[in-house]
Amino acid sequence: MLETRTHATGHVVQLTINRPQRRNAVDHTTLVAIGDALESAVASSARVVILTGAGGTFSAGADLTGIEGPEFSGALMKVLSLLSTAPVVTIAAVDGPALGAGTQLASFCDLRIATARSRFGIPAAKLGLAIDRETVQRVVELCGGATARALLLSADTIDASRAYALGFVQREGDLAAALDWATEIASLAPLTLRAHKLALVSLREGTPGPLSAQARQANHAAWASADIVEGRSAFMQKRKPNFQGR
Repeated sequence: MLETRTHATGHVVQLTINRPQRRNAVDHTTLVAIGDALESAVASSARVVILTGAGGTFSAGADLTGIEGPEFSGALMKVLSLLSTAPVVTIAAVDGPALGAGTQLASFCDLRIATARSRFGIPAAKLGLAIDRETVQRVVELCGGATARALLLSADTIDASRAYALGFVQREGDLAAALDWATEIASLAPLTLRAHKLALVSLREGTPGPLSAQARQANHAAWASADIVEGRSAFMQKRKPNFQGR
């Protein structure tokens, strides 16, 4: 089951995995629901999407009763791609275990905030599974090569303090803190956030060099926007800007 709530005048969408009987392990149905909710958020006025889990568990991973077919893998890869490339800021608000697919979901979000009781790990080697190349690359980028090797080759876990020290987690806090952070981000210029995210995606997916055409277009749109006029006016008038995304 996936619960969807909207906060901050429609600019912040909260997606909550709520499968307490499975410790929020994700199955094909849940992944499809997350993907659909992400696409709906992008099509709406959302600027930030928070992904979290109910009941003190972010996600125990994949629901092992339904991962044999290609449908699960396809749905998971779609969600991971949406989290990392959709033109909204995605935040993983982690409380408790985020294991296996839970760590994957958190890793592909743009930002992560976690409580002190959170922990991360990829116990695929305990189950005879193998994760995809994109996840391996992501974990190496976010945690560093040495920690990634420990997570992948010895099925180690890291706690929240270690994850924060590594920079994998950017802030320490609960869901309320995540909502405050999301509201703060949602007040920033959305065209700027879109341009920056697409630039990050472009640089990550390609070799060093020019940005993608989409990223360049987003950059030009920010510079040509009414929001840049609003930002300058607010700065000169010493007031908070009211960005409209146009």
